[in-house]
Amino acid sequence: MSTVIASVDHRSPAQRAGIRPGEKLLTINGHEIVDVLDYRFYGYDAKCRLELLEPNGSVRNVQIKKEEGLDLGLNFDTYLMDEMRCCANHCVFCFVDQMPPGMRQTLYFKDDDARLSFLQGNYITLTNLTEREAQRIIDLRISPINVSVHTTDPQLHCTMLGNKNAVRSLEYMRRFCEAGIVMNGQIVICPGWNDGDQLRRTLRDLTEMEFSSCSLVPVGITKYRKGLAKLRPVDAATAAEIIDIADEFGRENLERFGTRRFFCADELFLRAGRPLPEEDYYEGYRQLENGVGMLRSLGDDFLAALDTVDVPEEFSSFTIATGTAAAPFLTGLVQQAQARFPDLRGEVVAIDNDFFGHTIDVAGLLTGQDISAQLQKRPLGDRVLIPLHMLRHGETVFLDDYTVERLSQELGRPVQVVGLDGFDLADALFAPAESRQDNGRS
Repeated sequence: MSTVIASVDHRSPAQRAGIRPGEKLLTINGHEIVDVLDYRFYGYDAKCRLELLEPNGSVRNVQIKKEEGLDLGLNFDTYLMDEMRCCANHCVFCFVDQMPPGMRQTLYFKDDDARLSFLQGNYITLTNLTEREAQRIIDLRISPINVSVHTTDPQLHCTMLGNKNAVRSLEYMRRFCEAGIVMNGQIVICPGWNDGDQLRRTLRDLTEMEFSSCSLVPVGITKYRKGLAKLRPVDAATAAEIIDIADEFGRENLERFGTRRFFCADELFLRAGRPLPEEDYYEGYRQLENGVGMLRSLGDDFLAALDTVDVPEEFSSFTIATGTAAAPFLTGLVQQAQARFPDLRGEVVAIDNDFFGHTIDVAGLLTGQDISAQLQKRPLGDRVLIPLHMLRHGETVFLDDYTVERLSQELGRPVQVVGLDGFDLADALFAPAESRQDNGRS
């Protein structure tokens, strides 16, 4: 992996300047180029002077004038122009360590790369950062950075991350916040470890550091958790306590800073048996990728869609397959739709996670084999609907490498992949009988 140019985009500024594949990019405007962050930041300017190493060993300089922000048009062997950095921790709650053997190799890779945090929104622990990289984040004002915090108690932080040097990441958090770097946090709650007074300490510290936002999510525990630290799942009482602590600090932050700052994942409300907050609680759904507000957003959009949906002359019946956590909520939405449109025929089926264990109750961790085995035992509608987040990004493959096509064949029904918002769900439910849709995304 290097900064050797693999290809040059057609009609790009770099091609017009005569830059060729095989040359190595050394500097832009005098700044050494190490990886994609350097390339993007220093290549942003309207005037760029590139220093290039030719295959014969000679060095040449190229001047480029372009529109500010326009990409130079250079491509490299990898997206990062470097190896992706593997996690150096052994977190007590790591889901990868609880995976069964024999799955595809990419599911066992733990990334912890600060560049992917900025470029793709990944959450990182900061334990992989070198001093140069930390200073570069400050100098280049790279924001936002998404950080897996878990606890701000130094000793507990090292213990939970399984890394005696993890305290360094707490120092980086403080330095970044003092430098004005926007930071979003994530706390995986492990009962008996970082809840209760430890959670209060963490939320107090993040308040004073003025983190932009932070989500609280329950730990996931699979049946393959062998030889690891003892953890117990978040039960109803613990979920209620977590919500109350988050609300306590949320009210303080609203009064002091105008933001709630701390947001509980939907799973916590479901486990506590409490109603989901109203839309304004989520402040524009700032932590949606961590499961904060997904159901509220889905529900509100779905009910709005019922006012504008195209009602077919003849309905196509459906079966929705989802996790046990969200099934009651989705059932409520379907029942509201059926109250307005009595000819709408369909039901929601909660799929038990036999693959990972019944403590895993979210739809995103269901496998094709569990869906197939459980739906074959019951009568189904004309179509089977599954949410998009059950599948590998950009593909039609489940975690266990089952494909949507295979699932459809085993069920003898078209399997329709539904997008993540309520309008997609409404469109899928009201599909006309004559459009027996092909397998794939709706």
